[in-house]
Amino acid sequence: MYTAIIAEDSKPILRNIRALMQSAELPVRIAAAVSNGVEALEYIKAHPVDILLTDIRMPKLDGLALIEQGKRVNPGLKAVLISGYSDFEYTRKALNLQVFDYLLKPVERHQLVEVLERLVGQLDERQGSGKALLEGIVEPHALSTVELGAEFLDGEKLMLLLCRQPFTPEPEAGCWKADTVQSCLAEACAPHSCWVFPVRQSGQLLALVKASALEAHPSIHDWLKRLHVTLQARGIQVSIAAEPQPAENRELIACYEQLDRRMKEQLSVSARLICQAYPAPKGILTDVELEKLTRHFAEMIGQRQKERFMVLLRQQLMTFKNSGLRMAELERFIWSLAEAFRSTGRHQQPEEWQQLEEEVQQLLESGSYEGFGESLLAWAEQSFEWLQLQNKKSGEELFRQLEQYLQQHIYAQISIADVALKFHVSPSYISRIIKRYSQKTFVHYFMQLKIAEARRLIAAKPELKVKELSEVLSFGDQHYFSKVFKEYTGCSPTEYKEGWTGSGPALPPYGGGQQD
Repeated sequence: MYTAIIAEDSKPILRNIRALMQSAELPVRIAAAVSNGVEALEYIKAHPVDILLTDIRMPKLDGLALIEQGKRVNPGLKAVLISGYSDFEYTRKALNLQVFDYLLKPVERHQLVEVLERLVGQLDERQGSGKALLEGIVEPHALSTVELGAEFLDGEKLMLLLCRQPFTPEPEAGCWKADTVQSCLAEACAPHSCWVFPVRQSGQLLALVKASALEAHPSIHDWLKRLHVTLQARGIQVSIAAEPQPAENRELIACYEQLDRRMKEQLSVSARLICQAYPAPKGILTDVELEKLTRHFAEMIGQRQKERFMVLLRQQLMTFKNSGLRMAELERFIWSLAEAFRSTGRHQQPEEWQQLEEEVQQLLESGSYEGFGESLLAWAEQSFEWLQLQNKKSGEELFRQLEQYLQQHIYAQISIADVALKFHVSPSYISRIIKRYSQKTFVHYFMQLKIAEARRLIAAKPELKVKELSEVLSFGDQHYFSKVFKEYTGCSPTEYKEGWTGSGPALPPYGGGQQD
């Protein structure tokens, strides 16, 4: 829908033109109908106008002067002259002012519709090219529904990129919307036009303001401060990245990409205004310092130094706040902690990593830095508890696998080095796991399993000789076998066979027998 204004000192003619336009069923809205050029010019200065229909002869300010001055305010203004037959030659000369067309009085409906249809077609073409300038920047659905007047394409614009200030309360419903922010900026930038769009990147808004808006301010910094105060008064807590040099239409995409990089690089936990015209916040860590810091905390996670980690993390959070740390650095630090917990806990399930990502994202969206710090400490505490649980679970699982493997190779002669090689861990780790869950050394535990199997074989096949039992269980020497058997059962294999009857004592389960 395009906006039109009619300037005509004859009230009957004014009413007639207005009625004809309303009945034409064209995408044109009559925003104002005035009786002289001065009123029309004041309206054009205060409001965006696409189309001006003006009588050539009017009191106070004639139509030609109105067009000339109106185009200074709005270079994209499309003007249609209304003149009598006696003014025809005069009207032809006015076409040098780039008047779109003219209508002779009395204005006929078909003539008015024909001129307006051509004018709307030209505006549609220009609006389409305006949308093309924003493709790849503005969110597609918003771009498809926005209406860009001809004024948008005329003149240079100042570009602002707005994002919600980190660690501020969630804005009230409807505050963080393009139309709400545009209403605030229009108030602060008046009478200069501005446009606000949601961009593809979630949580950001793009604002374009006529370059003439800077003329009333001593510096861009003063102007940005005024915009920021206006938004704050509406409960909108934002950081604003600004390009100090006005951009031509063909430069909009490159200008946005530059602003987006600057926002990501310089947005801090405290900075509100980001502009090339003044320096970035101080106290920023170098890449080397940040890498060293993240590695130090990751090592504490890997070594499960919970108490030391928690003390140092609390201290580091205070340092971050006072140093003006950039959000990019803070996010990098937090994600390094998440990755350290993930890798130390041997996260293998995609859903577990997804849950971890969601938890970290929620931390970064906290409503205050203090709340963020406390939530991060609580999250780290829970992550260490999760590590302990994972470690316990992984130990239990390994012990079950070890027990199963030893049972399957009960007739073989296996050393702790053989088992460590099989499970790709160190012999000392195998020893710790066996000791933790059986209270025995590896040798005693394996011997216990062998003696339990020997007792089972004696019960099942009493005819087996001691030598045969020794050989089948890979003891090699029957005397050594007899000695070990007596240590675990309290009697020799021969005595055990002699005392065994079909109704004799039940065999103890695997894992029973002598304790260390």
